[in-house]
Amino acid sequence: MARMEKRRVADRFFKLYTQNMGGTQIWVDLETKVQYLWHAEGYAGGLTVLLDADGKPLLYRETPNAPEY
Repeated sequence: MARMEKRRVADRFFKLYTQNMGGTQIWVDLETKVQYLWHAEGYAGGLTVLLDADGKPLLYRETPNAPEY
């Protein structure tokens, strides 16, 4: 089950989203606002930048409904 995260994890990055008991996560770089997708299964894992429809990095936008960090 998916859930939104509201806790700050580090000085530069925070976890925005968790799904599948932590196997899939979205992280945000607080300096650049770029979002990254992390997926892990077993002993393997990978990190990639999320892209918008134009192929540019997907940026985190602080809105009234966005989680606090």
